Amino acid sequence: MNALEIASRGMMAQQVNVEIVANNLANMNTTAYVRRSAEFQDLVYNNISRPDTSGSKAGALVPGGIQAGHGVRVAGITLNNEQGSLKATGNPFDLAVQGGGYFEISLPSGDPAYTRDGTFQLNAAGELVTHDGYPLSQGIVVPAGTSDVTINLTGEVWVKIAGQVDLANVGQIQLFSFINPAALEAQGNNMFTATTGSGEASPGVPGGAGYGSIQQGYVESSNINPIREVASMVAAQRAYEMNSKVVKAADEMLAPSK
Repeated sequence: MNALEIASRGMMAQQVNVEIVANNLANMNTTAYVRRSAEFQDLVYNNISRPDTSGSKAGALVPGGIQAGHGVRVAGITLNNEQGSLKATGNPFDLAVQGGGYFEISLPSGDPAYTRDGTFQLNAAGELVTHDGYPLSQGIVVPAGTSDVTINLTGEVWVKIAGQVDLANVGQIQLFSFINPAALEAQGNNMFTATTGSGEASPGVPGGAGYGSIQQGYVESSNINPIREVASMVAAQRAYEMNSKVVKAADEMLAPSK
């Protein structure tokens, strides 16, 4: 009897499903967090009797056949890249992307990483960095003596320096897009890295075709809907319970009769 093995696979698949939902709920207040969801596939089938096999009557064919399944597996975890709502902070170094695109961050290894978390700040050298101290790859530096910083919709960074009348342009923030952003590899800390499936990063100017605009003084909230996540958790819990009942029933059927 394969019922024990099939049901156990179903329980393991729903366990992964619940873990994904739990991670979504845990990050519902994480800036720019992207919702994950599990995708399932049925496993290979055992052909007990193949379709269109010969019947007992000469020349007759049995059209249906008999195929027995072997359960389910988690085929993948997809990213739901829909836009999260924007929340005003009043911090001039908080940046949100309204539309498509990612900020490119330079990691200590020299490799690039990508994020939509725009909670930036200045380090001791005046560089615009993440809360972990990683700088934007464009190397934006705010000079000492700056009294005001303005970042417009197209990513230009203008500063007001004490003693100067005109604003000074100190850099251009770029955004980066991917052919398949759902295939980006999560690294934690709201960071992603490119993969073969995602394709290479394509740089562009904010506000251009395919790229969102920069909103200064805002951050992007997560795209988690708690009601939807709780409903998903209840459905996964019920599926797990039903598979556990199959295990119990199969165990009783295999037990020797008294």
